[in-house]
Amino acid sequence: MVNTFLAHDLLWGMTPQQLPADAPAWAMQALGLGQPVVVRRALTAPGQVAVGVRGRTREQRYATLMQLSAIQRRVRPEDLCHIDCQRDLPALRALSRLRPMLDACGWTWGISGSAGFELASGIEALHERSDLDLILRTPQPMDRVQARDLLARLEGSACAVDMQLQTPFGAVALREWAGSSRRVLLKDDVQARLVSNPWQPSLEQVA
Repeated sequence: MVNTFLAHDLLWGMTPQQLPADAPAWAMQALGLGQPVVVRRALTAPGQVAVGVRGRTREQRYATLMQLSAIQRRVRPEDLCHIDCQRDLPALRALSRLRPMLDACGWTWGISGSAGFELASGIEALHERSDLDLILRTPQPMDRVQARDLLARLEGSACAVDMQLQTPFGAVALREWAGSSRRVLLKDDVQARLVSNPWQPSLEQVA
């Protein structure tokens, strides 16, 4: 089965009753409030998608499965690029500064992490020390010179900015691809492995 949902998509429709009996109380409470779940990278049986439930703290993350038939709404990271939030926080100030450059970069970009969750749901998830998590859809290769130029444009923001490059074979951190290491960590639905080219991954496994 080809999964049409991608990591970082937000899905609405999961209820506390759909969680396993041993799920933590905070996860049941979150779903009881109508929160979305976030798609994660993992293989599943047909008719299911791997998701995570977010709690109020960083430590509260619960991995589970959602039935596709339960999905009522989907929001992708790229759907959030031009949603405004009136809260004055470093991550949102960084987003406002970077938005024109990202719009003009020629790649499809999106917002994930706490910022994406808050913009999509209206539930306050950001705080003063939150990073800004971004993704860039890169179906075609980005060379390392381009990566270093893009990374330099992200520096000097009001908070730390973490960007993932989403290749057809998985995700790699922009900071790693812009670095000097010959191999970088590529994460897909099955594993994380070191590769020399995220757009033409080798079969070498992480030791």
